[in-house]
Amino acid sequence: MDEGVRLTIVPGEMEADVVCGLLRSAGIECGHRVTEETDSLLEGIASDGPREILVHESDLEAARAQLDAQR
Repeated sequence: MDEGVRLTIVPGEMEADVVCGLLRSAGIECGHRVTEETDSLLEGIASDGPREILVHESDLEAARAQLDAQR
C-alpha cells in the first residue's frame, strides 16, 4: 500500500501480519510499516519494532469496526 492512514500501531511484524490478514479477509486493503511511535503496552517486546497499520482513508471506519469486533 503506497498511501494510507494509520489505523493503529502494533508491537511487531508478526502482529501486523495478523491484523492485516483479518482486515483483508473482510475486503479491506491493508499495509504496514515500521514506526518510531508506540501506543502499545507491549512496547519493546518485538525485536523488529512497532508497526503502523495503514488502510485507505475511505476504509478507516470499517477497519476500526473490524478490530473492535475482535476485542
